[in-house]
Amino acid sequence: MNIKRRHPKLPAPSHLGIDIGRVIIHGDGPDTAFVGAGSDEEALLAPAMPGAFQAIARLVECFDGNVWLVSKCGRKIESRSRRWLEHHGFHAATGIGRENLRFCRERKQKAGICVDLGIGFFVDDRIDVLTPMANLVPHRFLFGASVSADPGIVATPDWSAAEAAILAILEEREATGLR
Repeated sequence: MNIKRRHPKLPAPSHLGIDIGRVIIHGDGPDTAFVGAGSDEEALLAPAMPGAFQAIARLVECFDGNVWLVSKCGRKIESRSRRWLEHHGFHAATGIGRENLRFCRERKQKAGICVDLGIGFFVDDRIDVLTPMANLVPHRFLFGASVSADPGIVATPDWSAAEAAILAILEEREATGLR
């Protein structure tokens, strides 16, 4: 599906931000599998979340390339994350440039990064990251969840649901004439 063709007059949306671990890179615990990997080579074996690359590529087009990856990690995992993205061809597959990556050392720093980058939509797997963004990022999506206790945060169990939720907001903005 070509989003631009389907939505030729989308408003100029604010930017989209996406976490990396357990949102793009699959993980089965509190952190992604590659965090605990013994070597960088083992870390590269961690799979992508199902449908992530395809949905993100469509959203990149919809947001006119204004999509950022924002991740909290230490320097070692930052390096692993960058290598994983390269190894799996993420940048070529999605259209997100290497310059659109931001890393921070504390989760609470993500909110400030979102403000600095003009991010109005953010996808993360941690409620403790999304909750403090309440007055800063209007559209927050809890990835990997089927319910959200916070009415301002939309639960999105997978990339199909996340993409649909984001597109629904953009369509509503278009219908109401918000630009």
